[in-house]
Amino acid sequence: MTLREAAPILQADGISLRFGGVRALTDVSLSVVPGEIFSIIGPNGAGKTSFVNCVSGRYSPTSGKILFEGQDITRMRTNRRAAAGIGRTFQNLALFGHMTVLENIMVGRHHLLQKNFLAGMAWWGAGAEAEELRHREEVEKIIDFLEIQHVRKAIAGQLPYGLRKRVELARAMALQPRLILLDEPMAGMNLEEKEDMARYILDLNEEWGMTVLMIEHDMGVVMDISHRVAVLDFGRCIATGTPEVVLANEHVKRAYLGEVDEAVAEPAA
Repeated sequence: MTLREAAPILQADGISLRFGGVRALTDVSLSVVPGEIFSIIGPNGAGKTSFVNCVSGRYSPTSGKILFEGQDITRMRTNRRAAAGIGRTFQNLALFGHMTVLENIMVGRHHLLQKNFLAGMAWWGAGAEAEELRHREEVEKIIDFLEIQHVRKAIAGQLPYGLRKRVELARAMALQPRLILLDEPMAGMNLEEKEDMARYILDLNEEWGMTVLMIEHDMGVVMDISHRVAVLDFGRCIATGTPEVVLANEHVKRAYLGEVDEAVAEPAA
């Protein structure tokens, strides 16, 4: 069975979002299948992050329905979505700057802890020690995968930007999500850092089995690693398909790439 034939892991039907008189999203319908890297592109203000915020639970859509693995999560609280298997990173880093890298990643395991996390730190007993050691083992695998062993004890807020982006990805991975939402994972990075991040995203999809829903402005990266792409423009989905199909779409060229018809562009003689 191919990716396209699989039942969607995420199904968004007719999602609209309004803030007073401002329409951030209008009737957006998208589906993401298991094992896919699905990218959302579009100009600034197109509604990309608003859509991801609706999926993660940060925003509640004005209308429409969101299904995750067949379950209606439209009004589900954010923490319950994380427990259900949805992880995310943020466009603006949301790390605990005063905590170490290791502590930040361990926070991502909180919903998997059977013993209360804070109580386990205060009282080392009743199985809390053994449980934390098990979670530490999983965290160490993520640290090795993202090649951040050398900063594991460093204060997160003091790290260079590119490393902080990796730590945020590590914390999202620590949730053990089946669907991971990446909001501009390569923003602000140099070419080498982007190449590393693209490799990590491919590997967490192929080796770690995570389905990826990604917002990204770097068209080269999007076209290289995505299975499918959706284009938002002024809060509406104007195209969905393989990177090649979307890139060839005339509506996308006009709305996103800024291309215009030669007959219009050419000045009169």
